[in-house]
Amino acid sequence: MKKRLFVLCGLLLAIYQVSSQTYEIKSPDGRIQIKINNSGKISWTASLNGNLIIENSEAGMDFSVNTDFGSNPKVKKHTIKSVSENIHAIVSHKDAQIKDEYTELSITYQGNYKLNFRAYNDGVAYQFIDEAKVKREVISEKVSFTFPKGSRSLFPQEESMYSHNERLYLDKSLPEIASQDFCSLPVLFTTDKAKVLFTETALHDYPGLFLKGNGNTTLDAIFPKYVLEAVDKNGNSDRVQTITKEADYIAKTAGDRAYPWRVFMISDDDRTFVESNLTYQLAKPNVIKNTDWIKPGKVAWDWYNANNIFGIDFKAGLNTETYKYFIDFASKNKIEYVILDEGWTKSTTQILDFNPSMDVKELIQYGKEKGVGIILWVLWKPLDANLLQILETYKSWGAKGIKIDYMQRNDQYMVNSYEQIARECAKLELLVDFHGAFKPSGLERMYPNVLNYEGVRGNENNKWSDEITPEHTVTIPFIRMAAGPMDFTPGSMVNKEPNNFAISFERPMSLGTRAHQVAMYVVYEAPLQMMCESPSIYYKEQETVDFIAQIPTVWDETKVLHGSVGNYIVVARKKADKWFIGGMTDADARELPIDLSFLGDGSFSMELFADGINVDTFAQDYKKEILEVNKNSKVTAKMASGGGWSAIITQKQ
Repeated sequence: MKKRLFVLCGLLLAIYQVSSQTYEIKSPDGRIQIKINNSGKISWTASLNGNLIIENSEAGMDFSVNTDFGSNPKVKKHTIKSVSENIHAIVSHKDAQIKDEYTELSITYQGNYKLNFRAYNDGVAYQFIDEAKVKREVISEKVSFTFPKGSRSLFPQEESMYSHNERLYLDKSLPEIASQDFCSLPVLFTTDKAKVLFTETALHDYPGLFLKGNGNTTLDAIFPKYVLEAVDKNGNSDRVQTITKEADYIAKTAGDRAYPWRVFMISDDDRTFVESNLTYQLAKPNVIKNTDWIKPGKVAWDWYNANNIFGIDFKAGLNTETYKYFIDFASKNKIEYVILDEGWTKSTTQILDFNPSMDVKELIQYGKEKGVGIILWVLWKPLDANLLQILETYKSWGAKGIKIDYMQRNDQYMVNSYEQIARECAKLELLVDFHGAFKPSGLERMYPNVLNYEGVRGNENNKWSDEITPEHTVTIPFIRMAAGPMDFTPGSMVNKEPNNFAISFERPMSLGTRAHQVAMYVVYEAPLQMMCESPSIYYKEQETVDFIAQIPTVWDETKVLHGSVGNYIVVARKKADKWFIGGMTDADARELPIDLSFLGDGSFSMELFADGINVDTFAQDYKKEILEVNKNSKVTAKMASGGGWSAIITQKQ
């Protein structure tokens, strides 16, 4: 009898231990559920409305010494809590006040580490916390997840981890993604019941994540190795490197730290991926004490238009007169900044002195007199070699910020370099635009002087390709922009239908209509937003410039009225007491109803910028009109093939 009782008690204890290794949490609205299992490994699943969306997923980390995370995990304790608070965005990419509401499961394991899972109404995320106070190397990280059969991806496939991360999104079934195929982030997946956008945030002192296929519905993380040696490629000393020696680990770490959040936005409504603030919510909070000097705004940009100005009495080019012309244009149109892009320095490596044909100090002073700030372009490689002296010199001249180009790497050293640049620029009150960059990964919240990132196949590609199609431009708001602000560089005034488009490096044109380009200023999030066209052309298109000049670059509130990945998007954004609406479509003409119920009481003036009646044969054709509307008005956004539609709504007094 005693023996039977002992066996029974042992069986009950074993059952209890197994059950205690499994946990469940739900999003505040109850629609998203995560199940975490710790039997032999850390695995988890995610469901939306009871439908399994992410299955058979694993999380773990392997180290050179001490405990590997997720290897035969032993739970010491766990806590579950609900959080609901507000975050005030220092630089508001889409919302000035963000409701941060989630359920968090925190699991403490034997071996001095934790794993935090969070369930939000728009997705899930997890993060490892290392509490071991020991120096060691991270050999690898296990990030693996499986989708249901039949799932697909819009896959930003890469050829190398040495990359600008400016990709097209390839529509692939998951089994089509072979083991040698990999992509940068963010990446979108589609199941029968929902879509999932995967990315990372709070990326600090750690390499960026890439994702590879397996020829089935499972994908695995891969990382660039720790770089031991990088040399100039083919004698090209200013920007391109060859990585000649790598370690057998991905990172060095000292323990007692948090690793990046692995973020999965989950929704059966495409609009969610544009409205979501998850990557910002999960990022480290602002560390800059005084942020009053951080001034977002629009930028007159030179490189796209190759300094081609005309109707003047001097030779256009890389010279002081040309940039005074840019500054005059910016001042007349209340554009906050002008960038001096490649060519202003003595050479691309001699960046403490300027081109003999340009007096940069004089231009900065001239801009100051005209109310226009100057931002200076630099290559990362020479900047990294002499960071503090270069930044201090530019600050002493009176520059307002820097645009850094050609990073092309995601390894631990490069991630740390981004943060060092942001930190040192913050000390000197300099703005930062990361061009030639990986995707935003949370640094822009910690250092809000970081206003923009490229990491997107943008308008500049018009100079050498025909890939910036309306389908592409209505895909990136749902994928790339979900990670954070993007330096797409809109504003082309030379707009063409596909049969009239031609590639021209120095006289670029854009696919799609004029109204399509204008709508980008509302749809695309970029606190430092470019105006890419030649000022001389903008002067000839003053009516369009007058409309664009009214559109802010940061927002108090964002609502997505319509959204379908790769097909169309209509976004309404509020700034102060005005609403701005931007709509874009792919190659299909569309008519979409605009619900104005978000307006308050009273009547409003709606200034419209829409496709003209002859836009099918002349893409620059547009019409402007002013309507009187209220919250009950019935308005339709009529967009031609590759078209757009914008509105500025002001309450009538």
